[in-house]
Parts: sequence; C-alpha cells; structure tokens
Amino acid sequence: MSGEPANLPPLREVIAKHGLSAQKSLGQNFLLDLNLTGRIARSAGPLEGHDVLEIGPGPGGLTRALLDNGARRVVAIERDRRCIAALEEISLAYPGRLVIIEADALKTDMRSLVTAPARIIANLPYNIATPLLVGWLQTDPWPPWYESLTLMFQREVAERIVALPGSKAYGRLGVLAQWRTKPRIVFDVDRRAFTPPPSVTSSIVELIPRDKPLAEAHLPALEQVVAAAFGQRRKMLRAALKSLGRGDPTPMIEGAGINPTQRAEELSVEQFCALARHFSAGE
Repeated sequence: MSGEPANLPPLREVIAKHGLSAQKSLGQNFLLDLNLTGRIARSAGPLEGHDVLEIGPGPGGLTRALLDNGARRVVAIERDRRCIAALEEISLAYPGRLVIIEADALKTDMRSLVTAPARIIANLPYNIATPLLVGWLQTDPWPPWYESLTLMFQREVAERIVALPGSKAYGRLGVLAQWRTKPRIVFDVDRRAFTPPPSVTSSIVELIPRDKPLAEAHLPALEQVVAAAFGQRRKMLRAALKSLGRGDPTPMIEGAGINPTQRAEELSVEQFCALARHFSAGE
C-alpha cells in the first residue's frame, strides 16, 4: 500500500485555509516538518499490514507520513472539530485508508477501533499524554492489543518513563512502564519543529510490550504500593508504606526481602513487585 505521497498541499496552506491555530487548552502543538513526521513514522518500523491508531492528529502532518509509509489503515482520533475538514482532505487522497473519529481519546474504547496487528503512533496532546500512556499500560489482559507504542512526550516525561532506580526522575510512571514494556527514547525533537514552539524539548519514546511483565504482581496491588512509596519518596519505606492502612508495614517489607530503611527511589521494579505480592497476600 505504500507508494508515492499523495498530491496534498503544504501543511501551512492547509492551516491557513482552515483557519487553524494550535490551542493551548487542548495541549496542541502542530508538527509541520514533513521530513520529521516521516522520520517518526519510520521509527515505528514497517507499517505495511498494520492498523495505526493516532491520537490528536491536528492538521494531519503525521497522518500523511503514516499513510505514505504504508499503514494499512490509520484511525485518527481528534477532539478538535476545527481539524476535521483538513483530515477529510487527506482521507480523500487515500481512499478507504483513513478513519477519522471526532472524540475525546480519554473516553474512547480504542481497542474496538483497530484490527490486529495494530500500533499506536502519535504526537500526543501534552495535557493528556501521561493519562493516555497509563491507560495503555493498564491494559488487561496482557500482552495487549497493540504491538508497540511510538509516542511524543515532553522530554521531562520521556525521562521519567525510562528512568532507572536511584535517579531523581524514577517514580510511578517508570515502574509501571518498565514492568510491562521495554521503553527507550528514540530521538529528541527540537522545539522549533512545532507551531507554536513549546517551551521545552520533546522526545519520541518507543515502548515494546513484554510478553510477560518483568515480575509477577497483581496490577492494582502494585499501583497501590508504588503510589504509597513515591507519595512520600523522601521517607523510609517503613514510614511511607503506613499509608497503605495495614498498620506497621515492616513485616511486609522484610518479607519481600527489602530493608525497611530504604527509600522508594532505591528499589528496582522487581522489588516493587515483591512488595506488591506480599501486600496482596495480606502480610
């Protein structure tokens, strides 16, 4: 299905024609550099034979690149009604391959919109990027319905996703992401690539689902333990985990083979899983 790019006008002309401007309230920053959108699409691997889910396509710069690079079908979820007409022009240029859904991605059952194999590739609206990622990481059953995630985040969020124990960026997001996926930062994107330019650098992050999570743990228990531990990250675990409401957490911590005087940022993902297992068991 890949081939020569469709004969579409430059994105700046599309934006001017439809009177589009990125709205801060929607977390929008439009990508107009088609060389860059092509690089993002290629970084997700071969797209032939795959459905691609895109969140927040805006005027469709990345959408074009996904179609040009051979995606079987792109399902684009866009909340901003102003962008729909611009996307419909792309749909006409790629008959039957672009599905446009005007909806709030946080309230949409995305799994039902695509057919396997599927990938999620998106320049996520900044204000919903983390909730969307957490929702995808919480997917059950696991492995999930998507083969991979290739997503744009603010650099600070990207660093939290890949952060290792002992670093300031290590926290709840990193534990959850690394428990169920293999995440890596693929490349950074200069702020000047956007219209309007955001105040920070952005990064493309790839997350490949693990066949099995890094260690055994019940998701709700793991999330509770991690939230309690990092909720008071400067405190020792024996103090921070009291918020779990089980009285003195020292026996649970020691039962997991962990020193109660350690702090959350010192624990590996596997150690958090051990804590979650003992928490689930009521110890």
